[in-house]
Amino acid sequence: MMGGGNPELQELSQQLQELEEQQEELEGEIEDLRDEKGDISEAIETIGALETGSTVQVPLGGGAHVRAEVQDLDEIVVELGGGYAAERDEENAVQTLENKQDTLDERISDLEDEVNQVEEESAELEQKAQQLQQQQMQQQMQQMQGQQNDEDE
Repeated sequence: MMGGGNPELQELSQQLQELEEQQEELEGEIEDLRDEKGDISEAIETIGALETGSTVQVPLGGGAHVRAEVQDLDEIVVELGGGYAAERDEENAVQTLENKQDTLDERISDLEDEVNQVEEESAELEQKAQQLQQQQMQQQMQQMQGQQNDEDE
């Protein structure tokens, strides 16, 4: 889209590239948060389906799992964030997870606003770059016409 030796066009091109990278990072972060929100939804669903005496597979890490029997739904350990976790009963565990989802929704909304701002800024820069290109082309055409007129005389 942009070329030539015009330093202003080169600067705009660099700014547009930086904005595009920023937008990709933001969109990646939004996708990660949506994945996390989906994991939380699955956890809430699973908690609702569990009963005392249910057999579940518990992850041990490294892709290993062990079968275990649920002895008490009043002892669900929920990560709170910042490396902390707390033991909750079924209702409070679900409430804690729903609160985490609300927090994720707010963060996703904030990031979507940032993406919109980046898109607007990109559109403005693209428009400015197109105007510069048109001006540059008009100047070149005028120079060519001037050279032709000089040759005709």
